[in-house]
Amino acid sequence: MKDDLALPVGTTLDRFIMRKQEDFPYATGELSQLLRDIALAAKIVNREINRAGLLGVTGAYGQQNIQGEEQQKLDIIANIRFIRALRNGGEVCTVISEEEEGIIHTGNTKGKYIVAMDPLDGSSNIDVNVAIGTIFSIYRRLSDIGEDGTSEDCLQNGKKQVAAGYVIYGSSTMLVYTTGCGVNGFTYEPSLGEFFLSHPDIKTPKTGKIYSCNEGNLNSFPDGVKSYLNYCKENNYNARYIGSLVADFHRNLLKGGIYLYPPTVKAPNGKLRLVYECNALAMIVEQAGGKATDGSERILDKDPTDLHQRCPLIIGSPDMVDKVEEFLAAELTLV
Repeated sequence: MKDDLALPVGTTLDRFIMRKQEDFPYATGELSQLLRDIALAAKIVNREINRAGLLGVTGAYGQQNIQGEEQQKLDIIANIRFIRALRNGGEVCTVISEEEEGIIHTGNTKGKYIVAMDPLDGSSNIDVNVAIGTIFSIYRRLSDIGEDGTSEDCLQNGKKQVAAGYVIYGSSTMLVYTTGCGVNGFTYEPSLGEFFLSHPDIKTPKTGKIYSCNEGNLNSFPDGVKSYLNYCKENNYNARYIGSLVADFHRNLLKGGIYLYPPTVKAPNGKLRLVYECNALAMIVEQAGGKATDGSERILDKDPTDLHQRCPLIIGSPDMVDKVEEFLAAELTLV
């Protein structure tokens, strides 16, 4: 058996970022530093999650966020950690977070970037030791350098993202991101305190056998979605739904599958947030060869009008997304 000590250490996230920066002759290093700041915050949040049960920071915080959802203690902790890292890093002038009602100014008026984030997606699952995650988008500011960021900076079309990614905290912790030149995944090695390249140039399969949705809402789904789910069952697809968007998305990205959160009677505009969740995952999946739609429009073509705008999401392997759109189009022709 090969001696474990002889195995290569691999490429660290810092080294990978440095090499990629060299591919862009006009890169000045600010975006690279920003990605390092996000990775640092992810390491800190990973530590907090791993010892949450021992520190008594599981469970509800006792307040609701702007979405009307009960905040978990770890939601608050992750939000603080990421904002602090972005403020101290100096590259970000403004942050918008799912956990905050308005725009957060970092004081870095010379910072060239805006970050939109869901600091801890699926945090209610921490109490039962289920994978959770962080989602982030990065935009270049539109407003003048030397001033605070504006709402115009924060409500840019998803095609304007310069980078997007997520961190999944599970059996291992991974950071997956894109800067518009493919998707790469890095696994955290806690004994060394480093992220190492483990999933280079991720490509999602064209089709798959996994579908992910909350079928408890089936009766209030559009008829086209109901028809698609029947099609999945008739073709012996596997239903896999964790309830953490990042975890469901990550599995389907690697193995081939589709995630659906369509409009319902209770949430006619969908439940997921366009700015904090859908845009980032849409950029990632498209860079990996997949598709993302709200059922009638490409996610990255949608123009946000509100920081907390909700949006239906159908995302995953391209052939599977196409099939859902076929069923939805057929539904419209019957109306």
